[in-house]
Amino acid sequence: MPKRFFDVLLAGLGLLVLGPLFAAIALWIKLDSHGPVFFRQERVGRYGVPFRIHKFRTMAHDAPASGPQITVGADARITRAGAWLRRTKLDELPQLIDVLGGAMSIVGPRPEVPRYVAMYPADLRDKVLSVRPGITDFASIHYRDESALLARAADPEREYTEVVMPAKLRLAAQYVDQATLATDLRLIGRTLKALLGHG
Repeated sequence: MPKRFFDVLLAGLGLLVLGPLFAAIALWIKLDSHGPVFFRQERVGRYGVPFRIHKFRTMAHDAPASGPQITVGADARITRAGAWLRRTKLDELPQLIDVLGGAMSIVGPRPEVPRYVAMYPADLRDKVLSVRPGITDFASIHYRDESALLARAADPEREYTEVVMPAKLRLAAQYVDQATLATDLRLIGRTLKALLGHG
C-alpha cells in the first residue's frame, strides 16, 4: 500500500506540474507529422494482464505496420520531434497516466509486448510479472542506449532476444528481490542523473 500511495502521489503531482510541457509537446507532435499525439500499444502487466501503454508518438503513424517492434539506431520511421523526445526520454512521460490508473508503477520492470513475454523462461516470467511494471528500473538505466547497441549488431532481432532481453530480465528479477521504497527512491535518483547526463 505505501508503494501505491507513493505512485499515485508522484504521478498526480507530475501530471499537474508537467501539464504545460505536455501541451507543448502535443502541439509539436501534431505540427511535425500526421497522426495522434499518443502512441498506444498492448503490453503485458502484473500477473500477465494486458494493458495499453501511453507514450508520446515518436514515429510515423503507420510505423507499427512498416517495421519491427524494436527500434534500431536511426530508424527511418522516427519523426523529427520523435528523435528529440526519444533522446531526452520525454516520450515516456505519458506513462504517468498509466501509473495513476493502476496499470503501472513509477519504478518496476519495464513492460514488454506479448510476443517477447512469450519467450520468457517460466520462473523469471512469474517473478517479473508478480509486480506492476514501471516507468524506470535497473534495466532502463543500464540499457538507456539500447537502440544504438542494437544498431551495431549484425542481426538486431536476434541480439535483442538472445542477449539484451535475458540481461534485462535478470535485472528485472533483481529489482523484484530488492523492491523497497528506498530502492525506488535510489532508482528515481539514478534515472534523473542519467537523463541529465551525469550517470
